[in-house]
Amino acid sequence: MAVERGTSDSYTRPVRRILIGTLVLCLLAIFLFWRIDSPRAERVRAQIVDRVVPSFDWMLVPVTRVVGMVENFQSYSRIYEQNQELRRELQQMKAWKEAALQLEQENAKLLDLNKVRLDPALTFVTGVVLADSGSPFRQSVLLNVGARDGIRDGWATTDGLGLVGRVSGVGQNSSRVILLTDTNSRIPVMVQPSGQRAILAGDNTALPPLDFVEAPEAVRPGDRVVSSGDGGVFPAGLLVGQVAQGPGGLLRVRLAADYERLEFLRVLRSHPGEGIGDPGALVAPAVPPGPPEPAVEETPASAEAADG
Repeated sequence: MAVERGTSDSYTRPVRRILIGTLVLCLLAIFLFWRIDSPRAERVRAQIVDRVVPSFDWMLVPVTRVVGMVENFQSYSRIYEQNQELRRELQQMKAWKEAALQLEQENAKLLDLNKVRLDPALTFVTGVVLADSGSPFRQSVLLNVGARDGIRDGWATTDGLGLVGRVSGVGQNSSRVILLTDTNSRIPVMVQPSGQRAILAGDNTALPPLDFVEAPEAVRPGDRVVSSGDGGVFPAGLLVGQVAQGPGGLLRVRLAADYERLEFLRVLRSHPGEGIGDPGALVAPAVPPGPPEPAVEETPASAEAADG
């Protein structure tokens, strides 16, 4: 058996070497022929392609089917992941909806118990952001509403989520809004739930600092920041953002408004209230003056009685 195996190996090894060498030479010849830059060689190559490629269509069918199956499987897996994500978001939205309904009912009950009368003058005008200043030293946007729409200087603007800035400069058909991040912006705010009052000062950054905080130790990151209404600058209770702690322990505010997508802004019509000239009239109504009393004429008898 060992002799037969040795003789078979002695025959197969040379044949294998010859076949491998012939294959390498053929491949090298084909490569060189395919690299020849000649019109005749180009015509020959075109004829070979016309003859060989159409006959190999049946070999490409399984590959095409397998590639299509792989792509369909990948698309199905992506659709499944998106479906699962949408289901999770739907569950979260249902929970938020239930919480919003409960808060709405509770708010309605509290308003009814307290007999709260909402201010009908606090309405808004929605404008489209036409342009951004784009300056590193000035943060402002231009709206397509102006004096023709009743816009006035100093009115607050929001994007539906939080306070954006105030109107500073009104034209007939447009108005400019100074953002809270501008260095010229200074608004009084209140931190909840501690009730600390401060000044939100713009510094051309996305996180403006809080200045003149009454008790900084009572303010914590994540606290809600709203407008305080002091000085009559803005209406009270407008959402500004949340407290964030910056480098060095400096208190800053993460604004609630989406400054990256300012497309529409609401200009709040905050008309001033009626002035009070007589505070005493709030406690008791003023008594209207009565008719003057008639004068009494003195007689001699009455004068003598008075002297006695």
